[in-house]
Amino acid sequence: MLFKLLLSIAAGTLCIASSAAAPVARRDYSRPPTRGVNLGGLFVLEPWITPSLFKEWESTPNSPAIDEWSYCATLGKDECTRRLHAHWRSWVQETDIRELAGMHINTIRIPIGYWALAPNYTEPYIQGQIPYLKQVLGWATKYQLQVLLDLHGVPGSQNGFDNSGRRGDITWTKRPTDIQRSLDSLTELANIAREFPIVTGIQAVNEPANWGVDKSTIIDYYTQAYSTVRSIAPQVSLVFHDAFLPQEQWGDLVPQSWSNVYLDTHIYHVFMEDQLQLSDDQHINKTCADGERLKQFNYRTPTICGEFSLATTDCAGWLNGFQRGTRWDGTYLTGHPIVPGATCQGQEDMSTWSDSKRAFMKRFAMAQFQAYEMASGWIFWNFKTERSDAWNFMKLSNAGIIPNPPAGWDYYVCSK
Repeated sequence: MLFKLLLSIAAGTLCIASSAAAPVARRDYSRPPTRGVNLGGLFVLEPWITPSLFKEWESTPNSPAIDEWSYCATLGKDECTRRLHAHWRSWVQETDIRELAGMHINTIRIPIGYWALAPNYTEPYIQGQIPYLKQVLGWATKYQLQVLLDLHGVPGSQNGFDNSGRRGDITWTKRPTDIQRSLDSLTELANIAREFPIVTGIQAVNEPANWGVDKSTIIDYYTQAYSTVRSIAPQVSLVFHDAFLPQEQWGDLVPQSWSNVYLDTHIYHVFMEDQLQLSDDQHINKTCADGERLKQFNYRTPTICGEFSLATTDCAGWLNGFQRGTRWDGTYLTGHPIVPGATCQGQEDMSTWSDSKRAFMKRFAMAQFQAYEMASGWIFWNFKTERSDAWNFMKLSNAGIIPNPPAGWDYYVCSK
């Protein structure tokens, strides 16, 4: 499992290297790896995960609502409060957590934005998330699923994606208060971790984009984040995203003198044209090669794949942003289908999948599980979606496409 399987003596795991010059303790391969899911779409809205929340603007040219910031700005705080409290009450239920535990995962990653933790009340965001977060943590405790709290959005947006809370320009760190408000958010998460021992990890920030934030600034923030969380909740693991940097630069982000830390990388097969052009076998081969690559860095610093899915097209509606099309069918960026005649019809509807597609998806799932278990494990995106089946762990598991338990090394899609 993530964090405690590595670090808890009670669980029979490795100790952290005590010397500052020694490498961080890596995963004990005699113990289970991290096998988890993300609870995406709960405290940070993404139109493609819960399209029902944005449907009223679907046909509105240049919709005023494209992300959580503009959703609340458009509705006003009173109506946004009403709708989001209803969403927080319904999107994750105790039955979901119980079912996930029955699917033999051991970890849930919970994305949350700074506006829930260190709000500026002049912004359009609304608050009230924390009681719902603590309710989920109570369920996780009941069903013994460890929790990674993930600071998914920071002031000004760290990547310009809607999953940061605000789509558009990357302005994080451009104002003098941005870093401090981000650290204040981590302080709140660390205090929650002290209250709920089931929280065994905190992620400093999700997907900071190195093309919008200088690498040196990211490193400085990571250093401050490490100190901030350590001073409050020294027992938790710190997780640091790779900032989309090439692997040869990952070591710059996570000094070997730091203990109880993880490097997080996200691997999708749908956001680059060359990836979309891969054949089924090439998707598998790439995945297995990724596993070998991650295994090498895992010898230095425990490494997880904190986001991935079974999608091989970007056909999940609004995946590229609300009201945007897809690369696959040529309605977004490419101007032409990836292959002649490519269509999104049925791509994200499991009921239309042929037996051969289902067989490939199962093989692709097991290849990814096996590959990322060459390092320290994986966290699937997402636990469920409203209509994008290749991203819906629970639906895929119930259909037998993701086996239960999802043990990658039971199948050996990649070579031993």
